[in-house]
Amino acid sequence: MSHTVTIQEIHYINHDVVHIRTDKPNKYNFKPGQATEVALDKDDWREEKRPFTFTSLPDDNFLEFTIKVYPEHDGVTQQIGTLNNGDHLLIEDAWGAIEYQGSGVFIAGGAGITPFISIFKHLENYGSASDNTLLFANKRKRDIIFPGKFESLLGDRFINILSEEEHPQYAHGHMDKAFIDKHISDWNRRFYVCGPPPMMDAVLADLQTLGVHSDLIIIEDLD
Repeated sequence: MSHTVTIQEIHYINHDVVHIRTDKPNKYNFKPGQATEVALDKDDWREEKRPFTFTSLPDDNFLEFTIKVYPEHDGVTQQIGTLNNGDHLLIEDAWGAIEYQGSGVFIAGGAGITPFISIFKHLENYGSASDNTLLFANKRKRDIIFPGKFESLLGDRFINILSEEEHPQYAHGHMDKAFIDKHISDWNRRFYVCGPPPMMDAVLADLQTLGVHSDLIIIEDLD
């Protein structure tokens, strides 16, 4: 079912990530970690649907999205960067395989952090966020989304790695087997994984090599 929502607030939270708040359709439901198909309510763009994750909570009386934009691309994310208050979005019903099933290790790459934002907001409300670990891969320090929030929630359980910048505060390299093995010792925990498909494939293989049972791995199904 399609719904039309109105942008109430839109602003950049870093150099290429936009935060959008809209009104919320009556009786619209989702679970923390879920996404929806979004299109712009503009001529030539209504059929160009893209999946974006809710970064608000189900009980909020508004919807929020945190979206990485690509100004150099002639597509939906480029257009999102040009939107203003009062513009409309078209959204579908919620979907998604990532849902909190208990404390564990969250592994994110870039914009793949977005399903975890709503989950950690939910956990914060129940005082259980610190029971988890977040491993977050980005290209540069400026790409890290909400670093202060995750640092306050997780402390030294918020562990970053940068692939294109060497920084004294963070590890340098990729989200690979060696990095995961260095920071995690309990392989009987749940592992939540979201990021670019090549990264998810590599992390899935690494986790299985490290002895994590497939039933403990929660990963978005993009098929």
